[in-house]
Amino acid sequence: MKMQNFWGRRFLALIIDAITITLVLWVISAVIYPLIAATNIFTVLNYWLVLAAFIIVGYFTYMEGKDGATLGKIMMKLKVNAADGDMNYKKAFLRNLSKILWIPLVLDVILGFIFGDSNDRFLDRVSNTVVFKVED
Repeated sequence: MKMQNFWGRRFLALIIDAITITLVLWVISAVIYPLIAATNIFTVLNYWLVLAAFIIVGYFTYMEGKDGATLGKIMMKLKVNAADGDMNYKKAFLRNLSKILWIPLVLDVILGFIFGDSNDRFLDRVSNTVVFKVED
């Protein structure tokens, strides 16, 4: 598969996953905010980014550790496998640490281009995982 097509699929999968996570965060906000307003403990909102980071990393870790694919990857016909055997939660967690914020993710992609195969992010190499297109 051409590199541009492969990275295009990965980028679209990430956008689909970002939309999914955003919808989940909206639902959580809709439930939590009235409780915060009723109890007047707005300082809890300072921890919202931490909660969001846990949800983001948790989503990717769970989905990839369990099935080797997130909803976005399934729609884009991509899958993650461990290069040395079965995919597990530890490898999924390690490869998704950079997704906490967008700056570490961009750095992860750039380092992957500099220090490795142009189809892998840096943490793919560290976690010994590979993303590939699922054949029809």
